Amino acid sequence: MTEEYRFYGDLADWWPLISPPGEYADEAALAATALESASVPVRDVLELGSGGGHNAVHLKHRFALTLVDLSPRMLEVSRRLNPECEHVEGDMRELRLDRMFDAVFVHDAVDYMLTEGDLGRTVSTAFAHCRPGGAAVFLPDHTAETFEESTEHGGADADDGRGARFLGWTWDPDPDDTWVRTEYVLLLREQDGSTETVHETHRTGIFSRDVWHRLLSGAGFEPMVLTRSDGPDDAPRDLFIAHRPA
Repeated sequence: MTEEYRFYGDLADWWPLISPPGEYADEAALAATALESASVPVRDVLELGSGGGHNAVHLKHRFALTLVDLSPRMLEVSRRLNPECEHVEGDMRELRLDRMFDAVFVHDAVDYMLTEGDLGRTVSTAFAHCRPGGAAVFLPDHTAETFEESTEHGGADADDGRGARFLGWTWDPDPDDTWVRTEYVLLLREQDGSTETVHETHRTGIFSRDVWHRLLSGAGFEPMVLTRSDGPDDAPRDLFIAHRPA
């Protein structure tokens, strides 16, 4: 997965300009509220698929974070932003740290689970690290019930003259399988004004609420789903909150 996508490999240093940390504030606040729904006080939090640490920028003021990602280059980006957090290179499908946390958070990195088997292994990882009475929060970009074809764009400039802009176009080539496709086009500007254009295709998983509930319950969690929309023109998005019985 890390080797397949340049976003998380040789282009990782551009991540703070492609997807600026400030844009994560609202979702991080939502995640914090959901994490604190645990029946135990929440201090120690494990984030699986933490990427460049842009959620951590906002969450580290409320929690002691352990950040796990498969990409060593994204972890380096995160270490620069969040030097006070523990960083671990690992696969969310296989990770075992032999310790538990008050809560576990999995943001949109869970989208790269393309099969029920991989999603189930990720759920099992979350359960293995969630102490009794704790909570796990999953925030995928899409479920089968909420998916709509969409486009997105963004990017930012750095003080040193570098800049990045992107366009993303997501659709479902085959509604009968468990993944959707996003075409990304990046335009990257160096300090000297030279530019590079990058095109990359990503595949991300899409599962029904029933699948999510079955996998979460099967792991031992007590799951619930919250459906929200950021604005009147935005597609709804599902947030899964899974409590581990005390």
